[in-house]
Amino acid sequence: MSHWIRRHPYWVAIAAGLASATGFAPLDLWPLALICFAVWLWLVHDAPTLKSALLRGWTFGVAHFTIGNNWIQHAFDYQDKMPPALGYVAVVALALYLAVYPMLAGGLAWRFASPRSVGDLRTPPGPGFVLVAAAAWIVAEWLRATMFTGYAWNPLGMVWLPAFGIAQAASWIGTYALSGVAILAAGALLLAVGRRWALPAVTVAALALVAVIGRSPTPATGPDRPLVRVVQPNFGQEHVGSPGYNARILQAMMDLSGTPGRRPRLIVWPEGTVNYYVEDGYPPEWYWQADPAAVRDSIAGHLGPRDVALIGGTALEFGPAGKLAGAGNSIFVIRPDATLAGRYDKSHLVPYGEYLPMRSILEPLGLSRLVMGDYDFLPGPGPETIRIPGFGKVGMQICYEIIFSGQVVDAAHRPDFIFNPSNDAWFGTWGPPEHLAQARMRAIEEGLPILRATPNGISAVVGADGRLIDTIPHGKAGAIEVPLPAPEPPTLFARMGNWMAFLVVGLFLAAAVAIRAAKR
Repeated sequence: MSHWIRRHPYWVAIAAGLASATGFAPLDLWPLALICFAVWLWLVHDAPTLKSALLRGWTFGVAHFTIGNNWIQHAFDYQDKMPPALGYVAVVALALYLAVYPMLAGGLAWRFASPRSVGDLRTPPGPGFVLVAAAAWIVAEWLRATMFTGYAWNPLGMVWLPAFGIAQAASWIGTYALSGVAILAAGALLLAVGRRWALPAVTVAALALVAVIGRSPTPATGPDRPLVRVVQPNFGQEHVGSPGYNARILQAMMDLSGTPGRRPRLIVWPEGTVNYYVEDGYPPEWYWQADPAAVRDSIAGHLGPRDVALIGGTALEFGPAGKLAGAGNSIFVIRPDATLAGRYDKSHLVPYGEYLPMRSILEPLGLSRLVMGDYDFLPGPGPETIRIPGFGKVGMQICYEIIFSGQVVDAAHRPDFIFNPSNDAWFGTWGPPEHLAQARMRAIEEGLPILRATPNGISAVVGADGRLIDTIPHGKAGAIEVPLPAPEPPTLFARMGNWMAFLVVGLFLAAAVAIRAAKR
């Protein structure tokens, strides 16, 4: 069997890569994922040349990301301008690019730590190789999250979320460093198979210790805390554009907003579900659907005297002579008197989804059909904190923005909680639980509660330690009304950000150098 595996390393890489993606939500088969990454380590270590090590890492990555990003195909089911079958091509094309990063990590590990790189074909994988591979993975994953605007979906550290105590380490070192810990754990499995027990023993002891000392549960909220009400109308993307859709979804969200009580309520609605303009001051011809003051009055009519609503809608930006320059994917703060108390514009936009890069070049080629409208969304200035009297300071992160570790909070104005409206109606059954899991990891990293509202699920209130306080399942209409969770003091990661990931890289490399020196 081992002879067959060595003769067919790329088939092994494909099989391991496909299976490794099951370690994330919704399946959460994280032990299987660690086994698959142990296979990846063995494949890289066993490669006879740097070229074959790179190719093995890339083949594994293509399979891994094809399964992990399968939800992207569903977005093409609702795109009139493009055939749905193109979604499968898009998933594979994206995987072909994303696989460059496992390839890079594998190549670095082979070049600097595999005995094969100096012609030694007999020495089995050792702890030095595993430590260098873990450090290389952290660097490669950070690059994946930053290069070409970044694509940080499902970093490997997410596999620890079901092992909740270990996931709490993200509050110290962040998710990318936890990805390196996952490679370390996979390497411990590989060394244990070879009966090399030192690193496996240290790794198991360290993970057990972390699991035991993980932060305590979210403190109970008292009767003096204001309420938050998260609304999920259960309108899928297939309803968009149907007769009367704008009015029906607005009415559904107002009905689900409940009735005022004695305690103030923060009512939060999903991304982009108010399809009428709510700002004054646009050229009159843009208000053909409804008067913005009337829309605000309708929403405010469901608010009590101390309630506030955070709604997802679209803002318009105009250039000289009143010409439309672009739009903002926005959150609006609406007071009970129907006035606006603030606006946040999404900063980290989705290329080819919310804007067309290099439009002057790509639009003549017909690629404007990939985006929804004739105008691009314009990016906002970045993470922003808005103070809402009676509720504290809220940080805003719209949809995709929440996946970027270390980039979700205005550090100079730390919020008390984060509002993350999203529209996951595009993304089938795998996308929503994966997205929610990543929001939970941001809560752990920052020590902040997260309120998550989506049109058809999964909406949730997440405690400051990442625990789910309450949820509305996918495909159901409803509302959550619970006391607004309290924040925790700033975590080490909240203070240091992804410098902690590079600190872990340095520690891994220092340990690898020490092991090599001890052998000499």
